[in-house]
Amino acid sequence: MSIMSDRIRVIQYGLGPIGRAVARHVVERTGLKLVGGIDIDPLKVGKDLGEVIGLGRALGLVVAESLAQVLAQTEADLVLHTTSSYFQMFNDQIVEILEAGLDVVSTAEELTFPWLAHTEEAIEINDVAKRIGKTVLATGVNPGFLMDSLPLTLTAICQRVDRIDVTRVINATKRRRPFQAKIGSGMTVESFRAKMQASRIGHVGLPESVGMVFDTLGKKLTRYESNIEPMVADRPIRTEHFEVQTGQVRGLKQAARAYTDESMFMSLTFIAALGEGDDGDTIKITGEPDLEIKLKGTNGDIATVAIAVNAIRRVREAAPGLVTMRDLPIVTLW
Repeated sequence: MSIMSDRIRVIQYGLGPIGRAVARHVVERTGLKLVGGIDIDPLKVGKDLGEVIGLGRALGLVVAESLAQVLAQTEADLVLHTTSSYFQMFNDQIVEILEAGLDVVSTAEELTFPWLAHTEEAIEINDVAKRIGKTVLATGVNPGFLMDSLPLTLTAICQRVDRIDVTRVINATKRRRPFQAKIGSGMTVESFRAKMQASRIGHVGLPESVGMVFDTLGKKLTRYESNIEPMVADRPIRTEHFEVQTGQVRGLKQAARAYTDESMFMSLTFIAALGEGDDGDTIKITGEPDLEIKLKGTNGDIATVAIAVNAIRRVREAAPGLVTMRDLPIVTLW
């Protein structure tokens, strides 16, 4: 019998803005069944999951504060994991989910291609997954798609690739509050730079995208550089969440450059700011032939929810272990 013949039972682990949106989409999708939700927020624990995720109706499922509590009440097949970007925060959670005998689709950026920056932790997760016979994937719009797996797919029509440049520009005015906060909205330049020095600001995932591309194309990464600069408002900007005065930070420009022994092979530029007009994504591949692909309308939140849920089928079909987007057949809507 095909594993897709029955509905896949899904637990949503993490009920922040993205987690709630993922859970709502699971409810909407044929072939999936939401069977539980987990969060440590005391304002959510004990409430009906349908109420917490903004479904507009009760689901008869109570938000739990641990995976064990959910599994004491129901069986499941897979966990959608949306808690933290950083390994030290999510590593134990992933191992716990695997030890419970469940597949994992995560949006944790540092897990999308962890083999360079977090080698030991990646080996541990891979070993546990293979021992248990389950699969782990981390994905998202970026990393997971726009700056890594999509450019890699485009190289299929190239005879030679000399360089890859990807630029993502986001008008953050309509984005959720945590995103606007993450890019420094409303900070002074001095506060922004202090947080930047403490590595507490900016986009997570550029090294992972570089790692996936270099490894897949057989390139040796000899040098990696990155920098973040504040983008300052030249006029007052007001959003639903922030009021930014002239001279305050309205967002950031983050750039990464990755080199082989010969030259720079890849550049990634991430711009996210309130009031930014040139919204869109551009992928340039220099080689034979030269390619330039522009995307308009890529909403990061919608796209992240979609790719995480769409990846469920591929993860359920995959061999056990820690996999990345480059390891799977093309993820599509299903």
